[in-house]
Amino acid sequence: MPGRPDDPTVRLERWDGPVASDDPDANFKREVAAYSQQDPLFTLRNMARNLDLPVGALARYVLAKWAAAGSEALLELGPSVVDRMSAAIAQAEEAGSEAARLEAYEQLRQVISWLRIPLDDPDVNPAGGA
Repeated sequence: MPGRPDDPTVRLERWDGPVASDDPDANFKREVAAYSQQDPLFTLRNMARNLDLPVGALARYVLAKWAAAGSEALLELGPSVVDRMSAAIAQAEEAGSEAARLEAYEQLRQVISWLRIPLDDPDVNPAGGA
C-alpha cells in the first residue's frame, strides 16, 4: 500500500555540532553527532528486502517504537544519563549541604522531566504514562 498524502517526510541529515561544553544536553548531542554520520538505511534496506516490507514502514516502526518507549529507549543509548544523575547525587553528598542537595534535586528533576517527554505526550503515548 503506498503512503498516504498526510504521511510526514523526514530528511535524514548528518550533524556534527558544534556542542558547547556547558550545554546540559551535551552528552546526548555528541551521540547525535556520532550516530548521524552513519547510514541507518543500510540496515533498513536489507531488512526491507528480506521481509518484503517498505523501507519507510520500517523507519516509521523504528522511530515510533523508540519514541513510545520513552526513558527505556533513552537509557539504552548509553550510560551517560545514569552517570549524569549519579554525579549530581555524589556531588551533593560530598558537599553535604542542603543547598547542594536542592541543586542535585533540581538536576535530577530536569533529567527525569526530559526522559518523560515521550511518555507524557498523548500523541506519542495515548496511555499518558500509565
